[in-house]
Amino acid sequence: MPSPFREAKNLLVRRWGEMGGYWGINRTMAEIHALLFVTREPLCTDDIMDQLKISRGNASMNLRALVDWGLIERMHKLGDRKEYFQADTDVWHMFETIMRERRRREVEPIIATIDHCCESVKQANAKINTPDAEDIREFQRRIEDLRLFLATMGSLFELVLEFGGEGIEKLNLLMTGTGKSSKEPRSSARAAVRTRNSTARR
Repeated sequence: MPSPFREAKNLLVRRWGEMGGYWGINRTMAEIHALLFVTREPLCTDDIMDQLKISRGNASMNLRALVDWGLIERMHKLGDRKEYFQADTDVWHMFETIMRERRRREVEPIIATIDHCCESVKQANAKINTPDAEDIREFQRRIEDLRLFLATMGSLFELVLEFGGEGIEKLNLLMTGTGKSSKEPRSSARAAVRTRNSTARR
């Protein structure tokens, strides 16, 4: 019977695999990432195949993808010809890596498509007396709103990254009212965080 530690580890790997689709990767890739993240020692391909019950081809393909994403790195042990892998355990850096990669793969292409559509519609809108002029104007309004929304989300994402892990922790204290920050008035506490972060960036 598996130990509580083993059961907890296996459960996390399974759940992380199920969640993989939400951040743009397949289940096996997410499970490998989770396994490496919760395992103290680096693992070789054989270890990963054995623990996740997957084929060598499947393991190798997804390990390469994780290396390409920057979520894991290759390493070697002295006197051992096998290639080992370990995960980046800095949670903040992991979040940043995933979000930047998702934006590059998913958000940037749709923004480029919207820009192309906007340009096409502007040219069509020049012929204002066409039968579908109203449809063109409404289409233009909606895609420009969508473009503005995506650009705003991108700016917020950059702001979150600018705050950094420490800044987000302070912001969380202010929002939840926990810790020492809850004793300060909300407005002055927010100002203090902004001042400290501004000073740190200088």
